[in-house]
Amino acid sequence: MKVVKKMKNILLICGSGASSGFMAAAIRKAAKKRKVEVTVKAASESQLDDRINEIDYLLIGPHLSYMLKDLQEQTKDKNVQAAVIPQAVYGTLNGEKALDLILKMEG
Repeated sequence: MKVVKKMKNILLICGSGASSGFMAAAIRKAAKKRKVEVTVKAASESQLDDRINEIDYLLIGPHLSYMLKDLQEQTKDKNVQAAVIPQAVYGTLNGEKALDLILKMEG
């Protein structure tokens, strides 16, 4: 019996949305290589309210780590998992490690 995995909808947020765009592209590339179905979008944190109902995972740039508790509070009723991308991963735009983080969140 084949297990059908649901597409993972991921939103990356940073201050302006610029650096998270590069990180999102790196995650998409890693996911394609591993045949993991994801949609990865990047946005500024001010756009979260507009997108919260269409995501499963929220990744936060390390420079916004102070917002994690508030963001988890905001997403708890939406069944959205939130995590901060480690600086070492974000700084090197390591899509493989970021994808690992997402897959670990999945359980």
